[in-house]
Amino acid sequence: MNLPLVGILLTLMAAPPAMNDISEQYVKLVLALGEHDRDYVDAYYGPPEWRDAVKARKAGLQAIDSGAVDLLRQLAASAPPASAEELVQLRHAYLTRQLQSLRARVAMLTGQKLTFDEESKALYDAVAPVNSEEHFKKLLATLDRRFPGTGPLIERYDAWRRRFVIPPDKLDAVFSTAIKECRARTLQHMSLPPGETFTVEYVKDKSWSAYNWYQGGFRSLIQVNTDLPIYIDRAIDLACHEGYPGHHVYNALLEKTLVKDHGWIEYTVYPLFSPQSLIAEGTANYGIQVAFPGHERAELERRVLFPLAGLDASKAGDYYEVYELVDQLAYAGNEAARRYLNGEIDAKAATDWLERYALMPRERAEQRVRFFDQYRSYVINYNLGKDMVRQYIEKRGGTDKAPDGRWREFEQLLSSPRLPSGLR
Repeated sequence: MNLPLVGILLTLMAAPPAMNDISEQYVKLVLALGEHDRDYVDAYYGPPEWRDAVKARKAGLQAIDSGAVDLLRQLAASAPPASAEELVQLRHAYLTRQLQSLRARVAMLTGQKLTFDEESKALYDAVAPVNSEEHFKKLLATLDRRFPGTGPLIERYDAWRRRFVIPPDKLDAVFSTAIKECRARTLQHMSLPPGETFTVEYVKDKSWSAYNWYQGGFRSLIQVNTDLPIYIDRAIDLACHEGYPGHHVYNALLEKTLVKDHGWIEYTVYPLFSPQSLIAEGTANYGIQVAFPGHERAELERRVLFPLAGLDASKAGDYYEVYELVDQLAYAGNEAARRYLNGEIDAKAATDWLERYALMPRERAEQRVRFFDQYRSYVINYNLGKDMVRQYIEKRGGTDKAPDGRWREFEQLLSSPRLPSGLR
């Protein structure tokens, strides 16, 4: 064996441990920041002794930031060559950007003030477009004609929509059926890890409508908030978004592909305020369209879920015509959050904005403002994330006309360490 070849082999053998050392320190920094920010660590299923050691050490925010700076320096010094395989380059870029995001969160916790757009760029690697009031007024004009009468549009719309609330005593049966259908559709196109499963709990007094708590071992706990009425469309929305092919599948595939198959320990921790969340929320929302293309969702609702909920199935088509119109108002929430978090409006004005331009009933709008208080610019991950994921997959050939290709690209995205900026 000649010496150059020996040198190459030794370099290749040395590289993985170096990255693994950086990854281990990254995990511990995320856990340490979680000791200062109760919402920061969304999931952790790595060695329990690491968390115990972090708790015992009680590192301060300055020490956490210094640790991140050191790891970024190490990453910069060990950047893979342009000839390296894509997955290796993605891993390096992922760790770099996640650490930059961690530093931004530390800065926020130590008092640094960022605008809404500066914050979303620093934390989530993306900035949502700005939409004017005129943009939403044009969309609302169509709905105003759809619901003629006197009084505010939100009152006319809400009075019509109340007929489509899932009765509390039928909620679990409707959700269970929706989950079963979403899982069956996902399994037609994707192979999931053996033994994957999740449980559903119904909770109250939360600022969110539902949450997936990934437990590791291909298991999730999904909590559904029942503070406010739950409409029939939320059954499929939440079953897909939180379960199949959304968060549960995303986390399970990352654990299978990157943690177990590649030994990338950094994926045993999920920092919520990080670029990973835009991919997670974007794929979870776009996954609804992947699982139910065209009119398949409305047909399932009419045939199965409306009757199961005791609702008038003949109104399903009408319901989803309105649903698609209201869905165009999704970015109104971003504008409310941007203005509120930038200090341009107060909580009441933000609630008024959501009620007027997002057509949220007062209680739901107030709940959304509480979400802004707790999660801030995180709101961009749902709508902007969905649009970025959709555009990325369609650009690679995953369209309505090529559903198998769309599922293939979707699965590859779920299983990879791609960043939001890498979707463009």
